[in-house]
Amino acid sequence: MAMKGRVVWACYLFKRGVARNIIFSGGAVYTPYIEAKVMAMYAEALGIPENKIFIETRAEHSTENIYNSYCLARKMGFNKIAIASDPYQSSLLMGFTKRRFKQPPIVHIPFIIDTLSHLDKIHPQINPDSAKVENFKSIVEKQTKWQRFKGTLGKNIQFEKDKTF
Repeated sequence: MAMKGRVVWACYLFKRGVARNIIFSGGAVYTPYIEAKVMAMYAEALGIPENKIFIETRAEHSTENIYNSYCLARKMGFNKIAIASDPYQSSLLMGFTKRRFKQPPIVHIPFIIDTLSHLDKIHPQINPDSAKVENFKSIVEKQTKWQRFKGTLGKNIQFEKDKTF
């Protein structure tokens, strides 16, 4: 449900001209489906043109979603970058984005629950088979709770290797 809410909100922002492109980020973390690909499929089913959707498929933690997407956006020459997410996740990540990403800064646009509740009646049909990873192992099987917590804090990101920030 959280993923669907984020996709619907991103599409809402796109259709209102707030966003000109959408980057979906996330690998196959807890399920055998690559999150970014599934979200992109939903966005296309909701009418977002394929050439306005970009994906990043390596991230396993929210901080990595932001970092990898920021790098991708910069590489493509995007001058304005925003995160469209739920209010809880957005508030948790705001300090991280303010400390790490200065030019261009990352703007947070958390979804408005009342608005999203009206949009939540949308149920696009997709076939997620092309986003499925064979021989999948959940992050819970690959990392300890402590390792996952460190990843959530952004400790797996090697910022010093990227001189664009």
